[in-house]
Formats: sequence, structure tokens, C-alpha cells
Amino acid sequence: MAGKKRVQLEFLGTGTSSGLPVPGCRCRVCKSADPHDSRMRSSVVVRNGRRNIVIDTGPEFRLQCLRADLDNVDAVVFTHGHVDHTSGFDDIRAFSFFKNRTVPVFGDAGTLRTLRERFRYIWRARQRGGGLPQIELFEIDGPFAAAGLEMIPIPVFHGVMPILGFRIGDLAYLTDVSGIPDASLPLLENLGALIVSCARTRPHETHFNLADVKRLSRALKPGRTLVTHIAHYFSHRDLVAALPAAANPAYDGLRVDIEV
Repeated sequence: MAGKKRVQLEFLGTGTSSGLPVPGCRCRVCKSADPHDSRMRSSVVVRNGRRNIVIDTGPEFRLQCLRADLDNVDAVVFTHGHVDHTSGFDDIRAFSFFKNRTVPVFGDAGTLRTLRERFRYIWRARQRGGGLPQIELFEIDGPFAAAGLEMIPIPVFHGVMPILGFRIGDLAYLTDVSGIPDASLPLLENLGALIVSCARTRPHETHFNLADVKRLSRALKPGRTLVTHIAHYFSHRDLVAALPAAANPAYDGLRVDIEV
């Protein structure tokens, strides 16, 4: 289609807040030899040519950047302020130091407030010589541009907590979601790809389970569905067998094309 181009999304992590393997756990998934069952905390990078947009900076952010061979981060976007999505925030400093520039950071009002509180040393008066990320915060209050791409925020719920998913071109990224308000459904029409969290088979207070994902996929009819934020209740092979034909489990390092 005229005017359209393709960019690429890479899964930096596809695990839940504990990651996989879970420390101390002896279950078959945590002890699996299948590399697809090793999952860092959920995060993605969208590559727009030479410009990279990271969504969420979890505890393994530094390791994820090294594994994905990221030599620059041009914007960081947050879905919400929970620790498993923000605790690698300080590692943005490498990209601001070596590129000698300020990195724009986007989040809703609650997330930006959490970042200021949790990483308050960044904004405090300090002695010279400290290594701190050079960032500028931007509050999301509607569609916005990050590193040359339009991003449309999609309000969803994580339990009772309002958080954000994002639409980029024909792809929607919804992690940590347990409910989608009716007002957000038009933002999920005509998707080439839907990425959605799937924690387990049993109902969960703050996450979609397998049945929820199947229902959502049937309702939205995206070109394909990929599940992320996967707990140790599922092996990769389990999910391949359990999901319908147009759906698959994502895994760390998987790359997906997006039409924008």
C-alpha cells in the first residue's frame, strides 16, 4: 500500500514478574532445556531504521540490550510503573552518555510520578562525578511520536489499575492486561498482529488467562496473535498445542514485522 513501510519489533523479554527460570523452583518448565522456556521480564524494542524505541525497562534491561545488540535507544515508553517494568530505568544512562544526548521517556501521569519517586536521585541536587541517565519526561495524554513513529495509547486495566497498551501501525501491544474497556476496542480493529499477555490457565485477578486470550483473539480477528508475559505454568510447547492456529507464544528474541 502506498505510503506504508515496515519496521520491526523484537521481544526483549516474554516472562512474568519472576522471570523464568524462577529462583528456587524445580518445576518442569523452570528446569526445561528448551531455550524458548528461558524468559526475561517482558519488554520489546521497535526498530525504526537506525532508531530504537524500547517499551518498558525491566530488571534485565542491560542484559537484554546486550543480547539484542542495541547500540542506541532513542526513546523509552512505559506501559505502567510496576517494578518488573521499570527497575532497569537507570541503565538508560549508557545510551545518553555514549551518544551525548537526552533520551525522551514517555508514560502516563502515574507512571512518571512513580519514576520520580523510585529514582528520585536522578533529579536531586548531587555532587559532581555521579553517573546519571540524562532523560526528559513526557506525559502521555493522547497519540504521540517517539523516534519517528506514531504511537497510540490504548487504555486497559491491570486488575483495578489503569495502564496503557500501545498501537503502532497494524500492531497492538497489550501486556499485564486483565480487562479492556469498551472505549478502547475501536483502537484494536484491523490488526495485523495482536500481542497480549497470558499468565496461566486458571483465572487471574490482574492478568488474562488462556481462555481470555482465545476469546479476545476470536473477537478482534487479528492477522495473528502472539502471547507474552508467560508464567512458568506453560512451557513453550504447551502453548503451541493449546493456542488456535492463528496464535503462537512469543519468545525472547522473536522478531515481528509491523506495517506503519
